[in-house]
Amino acid sequence: MSIASGLRGRHLTRRLAQLYAGLALYGISSALLVRGGLGLEPWGVLHQGLAERTGLTIGVVSIAVGAVVLLLWIPIRQKPGLGTVSNVFVVGLAMDGTLALVPDVDGLPAGIALMVLGIVLNGAATGLYIAARLGPGPRDGLMTGLHRLTGRSIRLVRTAIEIAVVATGFVLGGSVGVGTVLYALCIGPLAQFFLPLFAIPEATPEATPEADAGPGVPDVAPTSVAAPTP
Repeated sequence: MSIASGLRGRHLTRRLAQLYAGLALYGISSALLVRGGLGLEPWGVLHQGLAERTGLTIGVVSIAVGAVVLLLWIPIRQKPGLGTVSNVFVVGLAMDGTLALVPDVDGLPAGIALMVLGIVLNGAATGLYIAARLGPGPRDGLMTGLHRLTGRSIRLVRTAIEIAVVATGFVLGGSVGVGTVLYALCIGPLAQFFLPLFAIPEATPEATPEADAGPGVPDVAPTSVAAPTP
Protein backbone atom coordinates (compact mmCIF):
# COMPACT_ATOMS: atom_id res chain seq x y z
CA MET A 1 0.00 0.00 0.00
CA SER A 2 1.43 3.39 -1.00
CA ILE A 3 1.59 6.50 1.19
CA ALA A 4 -0.99 8.17 -1.03
CA SER A 5 -3.48 5.34 -0.51
CA GLY A 6 -3.64 6.18 3.18
CA LEU A 7 -4.81 9.72 2.41
CA ARG A 8 -8.26 8.80 1.22
CA GLY A 9 -11.51 8.32 3.05
CA ARG A 10 -13.51 9.99 5.77
CA HIS A 11 -12.20 12.22 8.55
CA LEU A 12 -8.96 12.94 6.67
CA THR A 13 -8.63 16.48 8.06
CA ARG A 14 -9.04 15.25 11.62
CA ARG A 15 -6.65 12.37 11.06
CA LEU A 16 -3.96 14.69 9.71
CA ALA A 17 -4.49 17.12 12.60
CA GLN A 18 -4.20 14.29 15.13
CA LEU A 19 -1.11 12.91 13.44
CA TYR A 20 0.87 16.13 13.53
CA ALA A 21 -0.43 17.21 16.93
CA GLY A 22 0.57 13.82 18.33
CA LEU A 23 4.04 13.85 16.79
CA ALA A 24 4.71 17.42 17.93
CA LEU A 25 3.46 16.59 21.43
CA TYR A 26 5.71 13.56 21.50
CA GLY A 27 8.73 15.73 20.75
CA ILE A 28 7.66 18.20 23.44
CA SER A 29 7.18 15.45 26.03
CA SER A 30 10.57 13.94 25.24
CA ALA A 31 12.21 17.34 25.70
CA LEU A 32 10.52 17.71 29.10
CA LEU A 33 12.04 14.38 30.15
CA VAL A 34 15.45 15.70 29.13
CA ARG A 35 14.97 18.86 31.20
CA GLY A 36 13.66 16.81 34.13
CA GLY A 37 17.01 15.06 34.29
CA LEU A 38 15.69 11.88 35.91
CA GLY A 39 15.99 9.50 32.96
CA LEU A 40 14.68 9.27 29.41
CA GLU A 41 12.53 6.83 27.49
CA PRO A 42 14.55 3.93 25.98
CA TRP A 43 15.23 5.40 22.53
CA GLY A 44 15.78 8.81 24.09
CA VAL A 45 18.68 7.32 26.08
CA LEU A 46 20.32 6.26 22.81
CA HIS A 47 19.67 9.62 21.15
CA GLN A 48 21.11 11.54 24.08
CA GLY A 49 24.18 9.30 24.19
CA LEU A 50 24.81 9.80 20.47
CA ALA A 51 24.27 13.54 20.85
CA GLU A 52 26.88 13.62 23.61
CA ARG A 53 29.40 11.84 21.40
CA THR A 54 28.72 13.67 18.13
CA GLY A 55 28.01 17.21 19.31
CA LEU A 56 24.74 17.25 17.36
CA THR A 57 21.46 18.24 18.98
CA ILE A 58 19.35 15.40 20.32
CA GLY A 59 16.59 16.28 17.85
CA VAL A 60 18.94 16.01 14.87
CA VAL A 61 20.22 12.68 16.20
CA SER A 62 16.60 11.51 16.54
CA ILE A 63 15.97 12.36 12.89
CA ALA A 64 19.14 10.58 11.77
CA VAL A 65 18.38 7.44 13.80
CA GLY A 66 14.79 7.43 12.54
CA ALA A 67 16.03 7.58 8.94
CA VAL A 68 18.45 4.69 9.53
CA VAL A 69 15.73 2.60 11.17
CA LEU A 70 13.42 3.34 8.25
CA LEU A 71 16.06 1.95 5.88
CA LEU A 72 15.94 -1.29 7.89
CA TRP A 73 12.31 -1.63 6.79
CA ILE A 74 13.48 -2.50 3.27
CA PRO A 75 14.82 -6.02 3.96
CA ILE A 76 11.89 -6.86 6.28
CA ARG A 77 9.39 -5.57 3.69
CA GLN A 78 7.58 -3.05 5.82
CA LYS A 79 5.59 -0.36 4.00
CA PRO A 80 5.68 3.23 5.36
CA GLY A 81 2.74 5.57 5.67
CA LEU A 82 2.62 9.34 5.85
CA GLY A 83 2.81 9.06 9.63
CA THR A 84 6.00 7.00 9.32
CA VAL A 85 7.87 9.57 7.26
CA SER A 86 6.46 12.48 9.26
CA ASN A 87 7.54 10.81 12.51
CA VAL A 88 11.18 10.91 11.41
CA PHE A 89 11.19 14.70 11.11
CA VAL A 90 8.43 16.18 13.26
CA VAL A 91 9.41 14.58 16.59
CA GLY A 92 13.03 15.70 16.33
CA LEU A 93 12.17 19.24 15.27
CA ALA A 94 9.61 19.62 18.06
CA MET A 95 12.10 18.28 20.56
CA ASP A 96 14.85 20.72 19.61
CA GLY A 97 12.37 23.60 19.55
CA THR A 98 11.15 22.80 23.04
CA LEU A 99 14.68 22.42 24.42
CA ALA A 100 15.49 25.85 23.03
CA LEU A 101 12.54 27.36 24.92
CA VAL A 102 12.51 25.39 28.19
CA PRO A 103 15.56 25.94 30.44
CA ASP A 104 17.16 23.44 32.80
CA VAL A 105 15.44 23.20 36.17
CA ASP A 106 16.97 23.18 39.64
CA GLY A 107 15.86 20.92 42.46
CA LEU A 108 14.27 17.50 42.70
CA PRO A 109 10.63 18.70 42.93
CA ALA A 110 10.89 20.53 39.61
CA GLY A 111 12.60 17.55 38.03
CA ILE A 112 9.88 15.18 39.24
CA ALA A 113 7.16 17.52 37.95
CA LEU A 114 8.72 17.64 34.47
CA MET A 115 9.23 13.87 34.47
CA VAL A 116 5.59 13.15 35.35
CA LEU A 117 4.29 15.75 32.90
CA GLY A 118 6.53 14.40 30.16
CA ILE A 119 5.37 10.81 30.66
CA VAL A 120 1.67 11.71 30.74
CA LEU A 121 1.97 13.93 27.65
CA ASN A 122 3.87 11.15 25.92
CA GLY A 123 0.96 8.79 26.54
CA ALA A 124 -1.47 11.35 25.11
CA ALA A 125 0.80 11.88 22.10
CA THR A 126 0.89 8.13 21.49
CA GLY A 127 -2.90 7.94 21.56
CA LEU A 128 -3.22 10.88 19.15
CA TYR A 129 -0.84 9.67 16.50
CA ILE A 130 -1.76 5.97 16.58
CA ALA A 131 -5.49 6.75 16.43
CA ALA A 132 -4.86 8.77 13.26
CA ARG A 133 -4.10 5.47 11.47
CA LEU A 134 -1.65 6.99 9.00
CA GLY A 135 1.22 4.59 9.56
CA PRO A 136 3.42 3.52 12.49
CA GLY A 137 6.63 5.19 13.54
CA PRO A 138 9.90 3.79 12.16
CA ARG A 139 10.78 2.05 15.43
CA ASP A 140 7.26 0.60 15.81
CA GLY A 141 7.45 -0.77 12.29
CA LEU A 142 10.84 -2.33 12.98
CA MET A 143 9.33 -4.08 15.98
CA THR A 144 6.28 -5.43 14.15
CA GLY A 145 8.36 -6.34 11.09
CA LEU A 146 10.79 -8.41 13.17
CA HIS A 147 7.82 -9.97 14.96
CA ARG A 148 6.42 -11.10 11.61
CA LEU A 149 9.81 -12.18 10.26
CA THR A 150 10.96 -14.17 13.30
CA GLY A 151 7.65 -15.40 14.65
CA ARG A 152 8.62 -14.18 18.12
CA SER A 153 6.08 -12.38 20.28
CA ILE A 154 5.69 -8.61 20.12
CA ARG A 155 6.60 -8.41 23.80
CA LEU A 156 9.84 -10.36 23.34
CA VAL A 157 10.90 -8.43 20.23
CA ARG A 158 10.15 -5.07 21.82
CA THR A 159 11.93 -6.00 25.04
CA ALA A 160 15.03 -7.20 23.18
CA ILE A 161 15.19 -4.05 21.05
CA GLU A 162 14.73 -1.68 23.98
CA ILE A 163 17.26 -3.45 26.21
CA ALA A 164 19.83 -3.17 23.41
CA VAL A 165 18.92 0.49 22.84
CA VAL A 166 19.09 1.46 26.51
CA ALA A 167 22.35 -0.42 27.09
CA THR A 168 24.00 1.20 24.06
CA GLY A 169 22.71 4.65 24.98
CA PHE A 170 23.88 4.28 28.59
CA VAL A 171 27.39 3.30 27.49
CA LEU A 172 27.46 6.36 25.23
CA GLY A 173 26.44 8.65 28.09
CA GLY A 174 22.65 8.74 27.86
CA SER A 175 20.56 9.39 30.96
CA VAL A 176 19.07 6.27 32.60
CA GLY A 177 17.16 6.73 35.84
CA VAL A 178 13.85 6.49 37.63
CA GLY A 179 12.20 8.25 34.69
CA THR A 180 13.29 5.43 32.37
CA VAL A 181 11.74 2.79 34.64
CA LEU A 182 8.57 4.81 35.26
CA TYR A 183 8.15 5.39 31.54
CA ALA A 184 8.45 1.68 30.81
CA LEU A 185 5.81 0.88 33.44
CA CYS A 186 3.35 3.64 32.53
CA ILE A 187 3.42 4.12 28.76
CA GLY A 188 1.34 1.02 27.98
CA PRO A 189 -1.52 1.82 30.37
CA LEU A 190 -1.42 5.50 29.38
CA ALA A 191 -1.61 4.66 25.67
CA GLN A 192 -4.51 2.29 26.36
CA PHE A 193 -6.29 5.07 28.25
CA PHE A 194 -5.80 7.75 25.60
CA LEU A 195 -6.41 5.69 22.46
CA PRO A 196 -10.21 5.42 22.93
CA LEU A 197 -10.40 9.15 23.71
CA PHE A 198 -8.88 10.03 20.34
CA ALA A 199 -10.42 7.18 18.33
CA ILE A 200 -11.76 8.20 14.92
CA PRO A 201 -14.84 6.38 13.55
CA GLU A 202 -14.02 3.69 11.03
CA ALA A 203 -15.12 3.91 7.42
CA THR A 204 -18.70 3.01 6.56
CA PRO A 205 -19.32 -0.56 5.31
CA GLU A 206 -19.66 0.75 1.75
CA ALA A 207 -16.16 2.19 1.79
CA THR A 208 -13.14 0.22 0.61
CA PRO A 209 -10.72 -1.23 3.17
CA GLU A 210 -8.11 1.35 2.20
CA ALA A 211 -10.41 4.26 2.90
CA ASP A 212 -9.67 4.74 6.58
CA ALA A 213 -6.84 2.34 7.37
CA GLY A 214 -3.39 3.83 7.64
CA PRO A 215 -0.81 1.77 5.74
CA GLY A 216 1.33 -0.40 7.93
CA VAL A 217 -0.49 0.22 11.22
CA PRO A 218 0.49 -2.62 13.57
CA ASP A 219 -2.39 -4.92 14.41
CA VAL A 220 -1.54 -5.33 18.09
CA ALA A 221 -3.10 -4.29 21.37
CA PRO A 222 -2.42 -0.73 22.56
CA THR A 223 -0.38 -1.96 25.52
CA SER A 224 1.93 -3.80 23.12
CA VAL A 225 2.56 -0.91 20.75
CA ALA A 226 5.88 0.81 21.22
CA ALA A 227 5.50 4.54 21.43
CA PRO A 228 6.87 6.68 18.56
CA THR A 229 10.22 7.34 20.09
CA PRO A 230 12.41 10.09 18.71
